[in-house]
Amino acid sequence: MKKIIATAIIVFALAFAFASGITPGYVVSAPGVAAGIGAKLLCSSRYVSGLSAEQSFDDLTQYSSLLQYLDVDYDESDKVVTTSLFGLGRTTASYYPGVGCYTDYEGFEARASANLQPMPVFNSRWPHGTRVETIDAGMQRQLSAMVSQDNGEGLNTRALLVVKDGNIVAEAYAQGAGPETPLLGWSMAKSLMSVMLGNLAWRGLLDVDEAPGFESWAGDERADIRIRDLLTMTDGLDFAEVYDPGSDATRMLFTEASASGYALGRPALHAPGTQFNYSSGTANILSRVYFNRTGGTLTSSLADYRQHIAGPMSFQHTVFEPDARGVLVGSSYLYASARDWARLGQMMLQGGVLNGQRIVSEDWVEQSTQPNDSRNQKDYGYQWWLNTGESSPRWPDLPADAYAAQGNRQQSVTVIPSENMVIVRLGWTSGRYPANERFAQIVAALR
Repeated sequence: MKKIIATAIIVFALAFAFASGITPGYVVSAPGVAAGIGAKLLCSSRYVSGLSAEQSFDDLTQYSSLLQYLDVDYDESDKVVTTSLFGLGRTTASYYPGVGCYTDYEGFEARASANLQPMPVFNSRWPHGTRVETIDAGMQRQLSAMVSQDNGEGLNTRALLVVKDGNIVAEAYAQGAGPETPLLGWSMAKSLMSVMLGNLAWRGLLDVDEAPGFESWAGDERADIRIRDLLTMTDGLDFAEVYDPGSDATRMLFTEASASGYALGRPALHAPGTQFNYSSGTANILSRVYFNRTGGTLTSSLADYRQHIAGPMSFQHTVFEPDARGVLVGSSYLYASARDWARLGQMMLQGGVLNGQRIVSEDWVEQSTQPNDSRNQKDYGYQWWLNTGESSPRWPDLPADAYAAQGNRQQSVTVIPSENMVIVRLGWTSGRYPANERFAQIVAALR
């Protein structure tokens, strides 16, 4: 009976698609994409972030009303989530300790061999450890009031944290989150991947002016792409950052075993260095660069990440998830606590050093926060959004030197060098979040 109903729905949907101008490909792709995004996000929300099944599903359905019709099964003992849409597109996502969740694909077993223990937790003072003894009472009251105001307005703020002069001066949490809750940062992962490549450069394993070294690009115009072009998203590849079923972004993230493999297959559209195009595909190509330069296996790349990034930066409640191929999904799938996200911002603020250890060169930080040379949009550095570069600032009420990691649902790690400040905001906002106004209030209060 379910198959009969599903067939009828698809026939009706195809007819509606032709009549309304929606492509049949959109409709045909919808069950697989819906089940894929459902299994992946529900698995990570439940078993990485530790949110309830109810909250996880509510978060998911905010992306599309269609997702409320998913059939969802949780296997709590094995930590596996199975989804389908009207019985179609059946998909499973499994949790692996230390690795997180990703959709299961037959024949892809890289994650099962990379069973890792959690990163160690230290009782030293932040940023090295978990101890916070620098809360400013006035700022704490203001931040708590902001989170209450946000959630009274339906903005779904879950963490708001402020670092001033190297100390956490206030942090407020809501909606099931706390100081140890790893929360999805979506595209903020891009900024960490930039840092990871910067670390390779610091160690002499990468030069931004060299080609990334992909054999499949050697015979066409993509051979002219340099790593710098990828970092500034001026590579010229034809990739559409559109989240409709069947589009590049949804296919790559929710129906492909290898996110970077899909992105590597995109053809050239513009000459490298000339046209900015925001692309999660490009970010995952950078992930493949890191993967290739650190041994070419999930085990070797995770070991390098832990030794040179997560360990020195003292990430303690962070999970960076790979795809089924074993390559970290540098476009999207970094889960981290607000305190760990703040460590990323503080390292950049300190010129590439954190906890007494150099992660990237001071020059890398400077280059990361310079406008790109494209002809259409310059306010983007090495995977960081800038307040300068265009005719008007991105955040008009913040200092010109502000820059940020930003992600879907209005996540942000905002660094303000002239104020010696980092502001972390994590949440699940479907529309606009008033970051400019809220953060300007925080800056003013701490001056």
